Amino acid sequence: MISPTVNQSGVPGPVTASPQVRAARAADAPALHALSAPFVRSGALRARPPEHYRAHVNRFLLVEGEAEGSVRGCVALWGAEPGTAVLYNFCVAVAGQGRGVGAALLLAACARARAEGRRALFTATTGSARLFVRYGFRPVAAAGAPPGWAARLDPARGSRVLRLSL
Repeated sequence: MISPTVNQSGVPGPVTASPQVRAARAADAPALHALSAPFVRSGALRARPPEHYRAHVNRFLLVEGEAEGSVRGCVALWGAEPGTAVLYNFCVAVAGQGRGVGAALLLAACARARAEGRRALFTATTGSARLFVRYGFRPVAAAGAPPGWAARLDPARGSRVLRLSL
């Protein structure tokens, strides 16, 4: 919960409204792909073809951008096996970073996972993991993650696996 004296970045100052998260729709697939592209180029995300976004749009949550049809942030939630889910393709446009977009997406994904009856949520990140740790994720060995998902992790990327008990 955000304190009235601290904004989403944890910096004292005015509280800004939480970004609105919604389920992605078929029409959002091109914007999801476009948002992900710079993160793929930087090595933070694995490359996925536009068809992936079209075929799996129902897995995505997003925060809309200012321009019509644009997206400020997104995350996908995949039911890896009974009782568990995996967060992937978590990205926030530079303009949305530090403004609560990532936190809003993470909280919405956790709520969706709980509503689906998931008991554990996993993710892998090449980044700092500060946001995940702030919300209770803890590092785990890849061997403790859903096997089908863990087997597809690329060790060369140096990803850290994190788990949250729901």
